[in-house]
Amino acid sequence: MADASSPSMLSRLIAETFGTFMLVFGVIGAALFISSATGPLAVALGVGLAVMVSAYAVGHISGGHFNPAVSFGAAAAGRMPWKDVAPYLGAQFVGGLLAAAVLFVIGSGTGTSPDFGAVSNGFGALSPGGFDVVAVVVAEFVATLLFVWVILGVTAPGSTTAGFAPLAIGLALTMFHLVLIPVSNASLNPARSLATAAFGGPDALAQLWVFLLVPVLGGLVAGVSFKAVFGRK
Repeated sequence: MADASSPSMLSRLIAETFGTFMLVFGVIGAALFISSATGPLAVALGVGLAVMVSAYAVGHISGGHFNPAVSFGAAAAGRMPWKDVAPYLGAQFVGGLLAAAVLFVIGSGTGTSPDFGAVSNGFGALSPGGFDVVAVVVAEFVATLLFVWVILGVTAPGSTTAGFAPLAIGLALTMFHLVLIPVSNASLNPARSLATAAFGGPDALAQLWVFLLVPVLGGLVAGVSFKAVFGRK
């Protein structure tokens, strides 16, 4: 039975929409507007800082998922009811799409449409480094698995890092982006992938299935295996 003082579902969904908006706004804004001058570091910091500050701001309301793969992992680990997964996914996808729409409007202020195809996730010709689909699938699955393990670890009951969990999560996401940006433009998050593909054209949409499916599988495996691997609930 839920505690009467627990945040309402509406509050939690607003928090997830806000956090996912922040994530996409940070990572894609950096990728569109400044990454050519600073390289992948700006993009990686953009997403890591966005997740960190959002988790500090509203993590106590919704759990601070901002990512369908994290929600699936949390449910598989017994951290949230399965019935809450679908509403969370809806809020996350809405937040990501809203952020991409705002960035599209901002980017169009130069007189030309921003190139969302270049910041969409992809493999083969759409991979920044030309990595094939097998390499991208392995990279996205492993990175998401490890990322969700980090989240479940730093938020576990009795964790000595509980107050620093958002910092650890943000830094971990920064690190994974530094590795995966050359491989796939770094998804680890279906909401982020849908947001850019929706504005990125038919080629990005054609490859979107990989970035909807593989991170979710990574999150599910992380959630199912966390207790067995680390001996924690």
